[in-house]
Amino acid sequence: MKILIGFLLVFFVYACNLKSSSVADKKLLDDSNVLHNNQQQLTNVIIYDVFSPPVASRIYAYTALASYEAMRFSEKNYPSIASQLHGFPALPIPEEGKKYNFLLAATKAFFTVAQNVKIFSYDSTLAYQEKLYSDFRSLLEPEIFDRSVAFGEAIGKKILERAAKDNYKETRGMEKYLGSKEKGKWQPTAPDYNDGVEPYWHLLRPLVLDSANQCKALPAPVYKIDTTSEFYKTTYEVYAIGKNITEDQKTIARYWDDNPFVTEHSGHLMYGNKKITPVGHWMGITDIACKLKKTDPVETAQAFAMTAIAIFDSFIACFEEKYKSQLVRPITVINELIDRNWQPFLQTPAFPEHTSGHSTISAAAASVLTQRFGDNFKFEDTSDMAYIGMKREFSSFLAAANEASISRLYGGIHYRTGITAGSKQGMEVARLINERIRLHD
Repeated sequence: MKILIGFLLVFFVYACNLKSSSVADKKLLDDSNVLHNNQQQLTNVIIYDVFSPPVASRIYAYTALASYEAMRFSEKNYPSIASQLHGFPALPIPEEGKKYNFLLAATKAFFTVAQNVKIFSYDSTLAYQEKLYSDFRSLLEPEIFDRSVAFGEAIGKKILERAAKDNYKETRGMEKYLGSKEKGKWQPTAPDYNDGVEPYWHLLRPLVLDSANQCKALPAPVYKIDTTSEFYKTTYEVYAIGKNITEDQKTIARYWDDNPFVTEHSGHLMYGNKKITPVGHWMGITDIACKLKKTDPVETAQAFAMTAIAIFDSFIACFEEKYKSQLVRPITVINELIDRNWQPFLQTPAFPEHTSGHSTISAAAASVLTQRFGDNFKFEDTSDMAYIGMKREFSSFLAAANEASISRLYGGIHYRTGITAGSKQGMEVARLINERIRLHD
């Protein structure tokens, strides 16, 4: 009798908990927060693994695209984006008359891609995935759960087929870029004097652009050290701002630094501070915009995909110009010609100056987001709060992009010319993307 009473008591408690949790958990089946949480998991791993911004853009692009291509079937009139891009195979479609949970499928597609694009700390997401899949399993009929997972995995594998042919793997084994001794050309910079990052990124196959040089940047300034030359004047502007930098300018520079691995030196010791990449920052802004507008899962997935595509292609265009012009960084010129003890407020990234990568990708991302959410979209940017304890308010996406751009001048790592050229280049990339990709049938 005691055993029976005990069993009934346990069953009663279990049933009550199950009923209570089931009522709450049913929201999971069409909850956009799943997609937001998936993105956050990815961002955390990218920060931990210290990927360069261009490499991060590739990871975000393929994972976000996979997620959308599964999620789009949850509603009618959402076309495939992949079919409008270069080089993708035909993707699977759901079996007619069969039931799916496309949010689950989108999650499986997302992590199938993430697992296979060289994310070294992918295993750190496994506990999150297992809990999420367990929750879905408890709410879905077994055949719907299995069918949805299989569908998402099939889409992820097709996305990976294209990723395997984008020339990324081939560029891993190419010769290092050590800079040039020619005057006006890029040289490794203090404090670590690293070789150039991603000198062959322009060889990757773009998603929308027909080629890396389709959206040509304004030309780099002509290197002239005469004090009356435009190059000298724009260099001196960097120096003067650095010598008289205000607290507001420091705040802006620090806020948009987004350097994934800043090295700190103390005597013979060196240590690194990991930060969000500029790509992760703009994916975070996309996340915030979707939450403010309370977008449903398919609109959320589409917004992530479009932002990531714009950033990926704009990095290819930007780095094509960087390693074509190979323009020297301000610190090199200033230390040689003006003040050998001058140091920029921010640590100079290890690649040529022209054009500004921050400016290019920020303009591209902001333009795509403006197309979706409108011109005067006020938001509080908290995407970097967990990493640097800072947040800022903006009146629009373009206002945020403009501040991100000018932050590079305040930080002492870009000339105004590189900032202006980068912004124009990024907007041109976004214009093509907005024109070419059809988002609704």
